[in-house]
Amino acid sequence: MFSKVLVANRGEIAARIIRTCQRMGVATVAVYSEADRGTMHTRMADESVCIGGAAATDSYLNIDAVLAACRDTGAEAIHPGYGFLSENSELARRCKSNGIVFIGPGEEVLNQMGDKLSARRVARKSRLAGDARHRRTRQRR
Repeated sequence: MFSKVLVANRGEIAARIIRTCQRMGVATVAVYSEADRGTMHTRMADESVCIGGAAATDSYLNIDAVLAACRDTGAEAIHPGYGFLSENSELARRCKSNGIVFIGPGEEVLNQMGDKLSARRVARKSRLAGDARHRRTRQRR
């Protein structure tokens, strides 16, 4: 278990993650853009760190800023929530290389699922029920 998790998201998504961590006794770090200073998730967290300007590309999508906030606060893991960096294999890779746990799928899975054609091939190979050809085959049996 972690003693401190950085939540790399904002708003209700971040608030839900923070509440869950609190119930588990895990300290939290909220990151925020200049535009989100003082918002609910920043007040709920044990610590909060400004990671950049109002534009998402300057803050929530800035991997260097997120990793720096993690290092500076001593957080052991990053929870990306959803959206923003949650499907970014580069963040997962850089977390691993920096000894930080990425709470989410690994880099390889993110790479496979990030590309629709690759995701379909994985689904077919795994014989997931969502694959239409697999459903037709099962119906004929």
